[in-house]
Amino acid sequence: MTAFMTRWVGRLSQFDQRSFHWLNGRARRWCGHKVTRWVSRSGDGYSYAIIACLLASLHGTESVPLITTLVVAFTVEIPLFTLLKRLLKRQRPYQRFPSFHAVIMAHDQFSFPSGHTTAAFLFAGIMSTYFPTWFSLFYVWAVAVGFSRVLLGVHYPGDIAAGAFLGSALAWLALGVV
Repeated sequence: MTAFMTRWVGRLSQFDQRSFHWLNGRARRWCGHKVTRWVSRSGDGYSYAIIACLLASLHGTESVPLITTLVVAFTVEIPLFTLLKRLLKRQRPYQRFPSFHAVIMAHDQFSFPSGHTTAAFLFAGIMSTYFPTWFSLFYVWAVAVGFSRVLLGVHYPGDIAAGAFLGSALAWLALGVV
């Protein structure tokens, strides 16, 4: 990496870390709140499977294209964000700053990109295509999932932005393929 790129990445990382501390300082009362934890848990993987099963039971064979798109997209998304995390190896905030106490501990070691946010934006992108009247609700929820991960102390804002971009891009690709 060139010296210019190294400085640029370093400055971006410092801005991300300052933004993390600023957000957690300003929203302190929400950091451990039940709502924040619930929103974060709503982005866990099993939620998507439950929703797909509900759609299948409610809409029968009409839901096959949607469920197929979701399955294809998540089949790519999970190994991709896992690979990116292992290649980039960004420490989580509570690892980088031992004096900072996260509300929860993440299930995996690395921070970038946010898997919860990637999945939430992937899901929002696909679902809003099939249910356009719910577009705003899907994306407000996806943003809330990402923001909750910062408030819980397991991600930086940059991890969330990268996850949102990656999830949106994967949704777009999956919709074009299926």
